[in-house]
Amino acid sequence: MIEASSDRMPPGAMTGTQRLYARGLVRYDAALQRVWIREQRLHHGAPGALLAGLGISGVAAQRLTRRGGLEWALLGSALMAHDWHDRSVWFRRGAQEEPA
Repeated sequence: MIEASSDRMPPGAMTGTQRLYARGLVRYDAALQRVWIREQRLHHGAPGALLAGLGISGVAAQRLTRRGGLEWALLGSALMAHDWHDRSVWFRRGAQEEPA
């Protein structure tokens, strides 16, 4: 595992196939095409659920037009569908380093 300390590695530093951003808070592995935020793996489904919820909420609160809310909800739904096979681990705590 990479040491995420900003004094050891500057932001955007590359180690093997991994890059660190935001002083080590965000890590991206190009070989695995995975992102971690504060050592928590980020799946497509979790932000997809957030976008879909925000789209529906935006329409309900009359902050978004129906079309705008539908666009957000469809984008969120597409992200969730793309990562549906991993749905059991979308919100599981931890780095989830093992291959999926």
